[in-house]
Amino acid sequence: MRSSETGAKNARAADLHSAGVHVVIVGCGRVGSSLARVLTGDGHSVAIIDRRAEAFDRLGERFSGRTVQGIGFDRDRLVEAGIEQAGALAAVTSGDNSNILVARVARENFGVGQVVARIYDPRRAVIYQRLGIMTVATVAWTTDQVMRRLLPAARPAEWTDPTAKVCVIDRTLDDAWAGHPLSELEEASGARVVAVNRMGATTIPTARTMAQSGDVLYLAAETARLAQIDAALAGPARKGH
Repeated sequence: MRSSETGAKNARAADLHSAGVHVVIVGCGRVGSSLARVLTGDGHSVAIIDRRAEAFDRLGERFSGRTVQGIGFDRDRLVEAGIEQAGALAAVTSGDNSNILVARVARENFGVGQVVARIYDPRRAVIYQRLGIMTVATVAWTTDQVMRRLLPAARPAEWTDPTAKVCVIDRTLDDAWAGHPLSELEEASGARVVAVNRMGATTIPTARTMAQSGDVLYLAAETARLAQIDAALAGPARKGH
């Protein structure tokens, strides 16, 4: 790419950053319409594509963005929606194949930097994330959220990487750890404390942070070692044991 083209692209990115991002949304269902309203409310420009004209009724009379009727992966419709100036795209139709196709066109043909695709099949979501396409697996996310509310004691992972080897978990600190440095807890458990919620305020700990009763810890951990980690979190080993 020539320097003049690079400079123009950087200038366009700077303008988008200062004046809000132009976002293209494909799919004007409940998710797409809600996302469009939130984004415009935050000062971003939005164009939303849907094959059904009546779908745009969900946006309401106050929606200030652009509506484009047509198929989301149609290049002409994407250009009409401003894909060439877009800083982000969300593909949130009801079809996995359509969403992935739209996401790939946006990234590979138009060079959109931030692309997210809604995927219903969590197994496929993992595959596409490995290919560099960020996905939201609807069923898996919803199941996790419901589980958190139905069975708080089950404590599913806050986040799991696409390979399922590493996760982030939250644990309420056992009182036996109070007064010990968190670095000692890390050494005993093999997990890394990435954040601490103390009396409602969340902070990133330092090497000198001491554990206090009631702390909620967010830990990066190996998924296969969760049982051993929970055992270590039950309390520090006594000297001589």
